[in-house]
Amino acid sequence: MSTIENGKVAFVTYTGTFPESGEVFDTNVGGQPLPYLVGYRNMIEGFEQEMMGASEGESRSFTLTPEKAYGYRDEAMIQDIPRNQFPAGQPIEPGMVMAAYSDQGPVQFTIDSVDNEIVRVDLNHLMAGKTLHFEVTVDSVRDADQEELLHGHVHGPGGVEHAQKAEDCNDGSCGCC
Repeated sequence: MSTIENGKVAFVTYTGTFPESGEVFDTNVGGQPLPYLVGYRNMIEGFEQEMMGASEGESRSFTLTPEKAYGYRDEAMIQDIPRNQFPAGQPIEPGMVMAAYSDQGPVQFTIDSVDNEIVRVDLNHLMAGKTLHFEVTVDSVRDADQEELLHGHVHGPGGVEHAQKAEDCNDGSCGCC
């Protein structure tokens, strides 16, 4: 029986909740297992640490504090951007989640406030500052193939299909470009 360790591909079924309220923030129960390449930062740090050594069929329950999940909120990540930097005519309202592209890839942000000249955006991850609870079952574990190890992500169903460029792929020689 295989166990989760670096260089393996783990397939897991999970439910994530906020422990204070019990509200579900994400789940794949009733859907396809989530595959991830272990040891390649494809999952939040604490999730991967908690799942290390788990065997196929094993279930684990754990709670992650912000430092092991998405970090703490950082007020320096709230920035004012001139309204003219957004497409003309695009509706912009507080609470909207938008994306932009940087030299490091896509960046998601939340609109905090809007006036005629300035849009205040919050670049903190939506889950920053939150404690998260997970119920996870290991569906299967397999060896990663050499191409997956080279690219740093899972290929095939549930993973990256290289018919198009993977958003997180920085290797122009991988065939996904």
